[in-house]
Amino acid sequence: MGLDPSLQWLQATSIATAIRENEILFPWIESLHVLAIVLVVGTISIVDLRLIGVASLDRPVNRLMGDVLPYTWGAFVVAATTGSLLFSSDAMTYAHNSYFLAKMVLLGLAGINMTAFHLFIGRDIERWNAQTQPPLAAKAAGAVSLGLWISVVACGRWIGFTIH
Repeated sequence: MGLDPSLQWLQATSIATAIRENEILFPWIESLHVLAIVLVVGTISIVDLRLIGVASLDRPVNRLMGDVLPYTWGAFVVAATTGSLLFSSDAMTYAHNSYFLAKMVLLGLAGINMTAFHLFIGRDIERWNAQTQPPLAAKAAGAVSLGLWISVVACGRWIGFTIH
């Protein structure tokens, strides 16, 4: 049983019902969600590719991060909000979908990777900031991040093909 009563309550709320039953509300929210994810993954990819050492090599890492991460966070707020609204419309189904669960785990791992980067590798960023080839730990964090975000997108797409 566990969370099922809470999930049933959530999908019975008036907002969830409106999203589920309105012909245009779900598609509009989903479109905003996809656009926000594109911005999140796109801006994170810019930073990750710089960390890996294959793009934007003429720009210091901290300047690049300062330029794009505000857009990342803004888009992430929109993606989380719209994703929560979509989830509420059929919470029981989503919560028991393996691709949805995988997506949530991967999002958590991406957050842990980002936190570890900022706590450990990023503390010393001034030393290697302008180098075209960052240290191996920074490259690894960028590669892991890129792989996790690609996997988040893939799982997100599979959710739509596995919910009937």
